[in-house]
Amino acid sequence: MKYKYGFLGSGNMGGAMIHGVLNAGLADKSEVIASCKTSESKVKKAEEFGITMTQDNAEVVKNSDIIILAVKPYQFDEVLPIVKDNLAGDQIIVSVAAGKSISDIEYALPFSKLRIARAMPNTPAAVGEAMSGVCFNENFSADDKEKVMAIFNSFGKAVEVKESMMDTVIGISGSSPAFIYMLIEAMADEAVVYGMPRKDAYIFAAQSVLGTAKMVLETGKHPGELKDAVCSPGGTTIAGVEALEDAGFRSDIMKGIKAAIEKAKSM
Repeated sequence: MKYKYGFLGSGNMGGAMIHGVLNAGLADKSEVIASCKTSESKVKKAEEFGITMTQDNAEVVKNSDIIILAVKPYQFDEVLPIVKDNLAGDQIIVSVAAGKSISDIEYALPFSKLRIARAMPNTPAAVGEAMSGVCFNENFSADDKEKVMAIFNSFGKAVEVKESMMDTVIGISGSSPAFIYMLIEAMADEAVVYGMPRKDAYIFAAQSVLGTAKMVLETGKHPGELKDAVCSPGGTTIAGVEALEDAGFRSDIMKGIKAAIEKAKSM
């Protein structure tokens, strides 16, 4: 049996990708295979996804056109020798492991024409709203790139970037959901100070963040222009903006992104 997509690993990220591929109609359930570690997981995930599950990574590698390495970086030393021993050499390899470069994978899988892509999706993949940066080695055709980009667009949005930008991708999208959660929590906390029930406060804060992000993406307008449209002269919003500027809000956000990028560069 030849599968269109083979997933080495079917945990949180692998599972989100499988759901995306199936929900977008990129493949039928019969065209996807994934590996897991235990017999219990095999049964559970087969029921969840409706696809072929196996505990044998070699089976996935031998029988898939596109192989997604949905494993943690520390598992590479275990997984890549299996990939090397069972690879035909003409498949597409896609890695979502942080800190593992294309050259790292090429060194471990010395096939001259092997197409290797590296991607960095973020945790909102769990709700189909990931942001992914994707880069490719020189062996990809335009059509093959489209196949890989379709995978990542199936559970969010994806942009092709140079590999030199992947550490920046980690900072602006990989790590930033934590910063946004902090923002939502802080917004809700202050609403609670003024008497709003916490459950309601989280809804007000989270939906406001969601809607604001959608405005940026769908209008194509500069965030500053959208901000100015909310700030009536002498109004409540400009008073809040002034307070945030005095507190160094923008600078602190930039410092957080910078710290994440610099940490990624050092790993």
